[in-house]
Amino acid sequence: MDDDGTITEVHAPKPLKGALRKLRKANKAVARKQPGSSNRAKAAKRLGRVHLQVANQRADFLHKTTTMLARTKRAIAVETLNVAGMVKNRRLARAICDLGFGEFFRRLEYKTRWYGSSLWAADRWFPSSRLCSGCGAVNGDLTLADRTWTCRCGLEHDRDVNAARNLLAAMRLERQAA
Repeated sequence: MDDDGTITEVHAPKPLKGALRKLRKANKAVARKQPGSSNRAKAAKRLGRVHLQVANQRADFLHKTTTMLARTKRAIAVETLNVAGMVKNRRLARAICDLGFGEFFRRLEYKTRWYGSSLWAADRWFPSSRLCSGCGAVNGDLTLADRTWTCRCGLEHDRDVNAARNLLAAMRLERQAA
């Protein structure tokens, strides 16, 4: 979210999800070949190419997105996420790894320095999604599945938009205090 309230939504491609069928097929082909044979080496090379394609698609998206954000935004507010802890959840692990969260933040950090914009990271425990941007009440029983929720004050929130508003407000508040 910009200073003027414009929200920049980034829809990340999921290269691993798209290549799972190819990966399974290539893995099976390697498993069926005789160990040490030249056909197994060729099958392993094909499997490696599929993995490389997935990695290249992810890296391309991350570079283009972080460059666009760092070049066009003066200040960027993000949440500090426990990516290692999130990956331990087996339901989230593949999706988190497919998006490349950790690498996204690492690249965003160095590119904001490079292009002269500032990066502000909220504390890991800041309730950005659960905090009502209207009245400040915290909705404690919000789950990851809840994409929208209604506060006691009557405001209906989209989880991501509300988090963006709260992060912007927290960044402004901290910068005014400094």
